[in-house]
Amino acid sequence: MQANVQELETLFQQLGLDHDQESIDRFIKRHSPLPEDCRLADAPFWDTAQADFLRQQLLADAEWAEVVDQLNLLLRG
Repeated sequence: MQANVQELETLFQQLGLDHDQESIDRFIKRHSPLPEDCRLADAPFWDTAQADFLRQQLLADAEWAEVVDQLNLLLRG
């Protein structure tokens, strides 16, 4: 299932980033494509807290995991 725009906006807000659609699109364009050998949370553009949050969500298959996966796919495109 694909994350909807509202879910991405909420994830970006949770990460402390600008979270309107234009800002999300700009972020994805600026940081894409993410190299295949780089895990999302290891990308150099995250601060420590953001990277930790992303890792925790994926490892625990927590409530944000699906949207984090969607962001990962968008950054690889």
